[in-house]
Amino acid sequence: MGLGSHIMLDCTEARGLDGRWMLSLMERAVDESGARRVHSHCEVFDGSVSPPGFASVVLLDESHVSAHCYSETGQLAIDAFTCGETDPARIVEAIEKELNLKYPQMNINRTKRVERFLDEPVTGGVRGFVDRHFHHFNAGALKECAQSLDKFLSSGGRLMVTLAGAMSTAEIGRSLAPLIRSGKVHAVTCTGANLEEDVFNLIAHSHYKKVPNWRNLSKDDDQELHSQGFNRVTDTCIPEERAIRLIEKKILNQWKNNIAFPHEHLMAILDEIDAEIPTTDSWLIAARDAGIPIYVPGWEDSTLGNIFTAHCIKGEVDSNSVKTGIDYMMHLAEWYRNSSHPIGFLQIGGGIAGDFPICVVPMLRQDMGEDSPLWGWFAQISESTTSYGGYSGAPPSEKITWGKLAPSTPMHVIESDATIVAPILFSYILN
Repeated sequence: MGLGSHIMLDCTEARGLDGRWMLSLMERAVDESGARRVHSHCEVFDGSVSPPGFASVVLLDESHVSAHCYSETGQLAIDAFTCGETDPARIVEAIEKELNLKYPQMNINRTKRVERFLDEPVTGGVRGFVDRHFHHFNAGALKECAQSLDKFLSSGGRLMVTLAGAMSTAEIGRSLAPLIRSGKVHAVTCTGANLEEDVFNLIAHSHYKKVPNWRNLSKDDDQELHSQGFNRVTDTCIPEERAIRLIEKKILNQWKNNIAFPHEHLMAILDEIDAEIPTTDSWLIAARDAGIPIYVPGWEDSTLGNIFTAHCIKGEVDSNSVKTGIDYMMHLAEWYRNSSHPIGFLQIGGGIAGDFPICVVPMLRQDMGEDSPLWGWFAQISESTTSYGGYSGAPPSEKITWGKLAPSTPMHVIESDATIVAPILFSYILN
């Protein structure tokens, strides 16, 4: 229970805002709310010492209201903190109403309310929610995995994330990209589909088609989607012309004139793309900007891999212009060798995205005869079951027999939908 509340607004496009006018608005809003103001002040910054802008504050009996603005960039932060029976929402509503009238171009990007003067410990956000509620079965496994990974990273560990399935089509970039930018992901291995679908979504998001009743589609329904130029992935349909063929046109010259890894060819055209979603939601852009390595084994079976093969058959492109999985493994071996920290392995799904990179350790140890360290931490998120020798559902302990993990390696298995689990796990680590 809190005895006060603190409301914060973060705004942009507030250029031309006058600090003294803002102070006057804050004073009026306070007076109308019933709070008691005891002092007011506005400090205007001319740019000689700090960036141009202002800081205005109204000191209250109940606490304060403040506004801080960077005039040139139009960034504005407003705080209203009151205790007792005064509600800061009344102050903020009055300020917001007047700002919208005078500066209609201004955007309010965040409104957040936080309880203050708490009389009991609270851990908020995703981490607090998981710690409070996730105790049993797969929820408990997720919490244990998150706590273990947080400890591993905090102690200097490095992390590889592998992406199988259709995680990019499920927009995993929304939660993976911030984790990459925070420096908590040090390498990504993914299928060719996940590589390209991050870019497809970037360039054609508004043209995607959602199918809410996808479990009940008939064969004729799917045929109709095909005739409309859509490629369905569960509940999401990727537009052939606006996504796949548009990227083909942009990447063809890149294939013709350069020799590179599949992900490097795509990265080379990213700046030519008119993004339909915030680029901060692209994990590929985040990885490029962070300079972390990407490995894409079996790229040939992806959509762009098929298109590349067709151009090779037609004699329009040299097949050597795209480096192969052997080149990737050699690069991976060098990256693993050069790491001075333990490397963890977070496997989302299974298949080649997980099997390819984890094999670098037994390759170095058994085939190269090197004293290479085993993977330092392991977790997998998968709904697969172990049957008929399937790799995706194999328990981590099986990897001990292949020289990938040690009996002492922290191992975690979460048998659940990765589109739910992975964003929670990533947000937990970001805290």
